[in-house]
Parts: sequence; C-alpha cells; structure tokens
Amino acid sequence: MIAHSIFFYTFSLIAIFSAIMVVASKNTVHSVFFLILDFISISCLFIMIGAEFLGMIMLIVYVGAVAVLFLFVVNFAPIKTGLPFVVYLVL
Repeated sequence: MIAHSIFFYTFSLIAIFSAIMVVASKNTVHSVFFLILDFISISCLFIMIGAEFLGMIMLIVYVGAVAVLFLFVVNFAPIKTGLPFVVYLVL
C-alpha cells in the first residue's frame, strides 16, 4: 500500500511539473516532449487506479499519434526567428 502511494505521488508530481513546463518552455520542441511526458504520467495514473483500457488507449492515441503529429508540425513549420511572440500571433 505504501509503494502504491509512493508511485501515485511520484507520477502526480511528474504530471504537474511537465504540465507547467509545457506552458513555460520557450522551445516548442521541448514543450512537445514535456507534453508527451505528461501524457505518459497521466496514463500511468489511469493504469494505477484500475482503468487499464483508458490508460492504454491514452498511450496509443495521444502519445502515439497526436504528440508525434505535434512534433512533426513543429519541426516543419516555417517559423521566422528573431520576431517577438506578438508578431507570430498577427502573422
């Protein structure tokens, strides 16, 4: 029971930290990697509470498809460097 609590709090702290780093990261590739870490830790939490199907579907769909798609879009997007963030929103 104590091991279950330790794993729960560890995955919870990883999920909170990676969710904050998704927003706070200045590099978009790092932000996508933190998003993948967040999805993995949340799916581990689902598996721990007994929702194995939901945890595996989250791993397959979100980490396997959506996050990889985000990573490819970020890498192939023509982003001009040197412009402030406000200019990106206008363009």
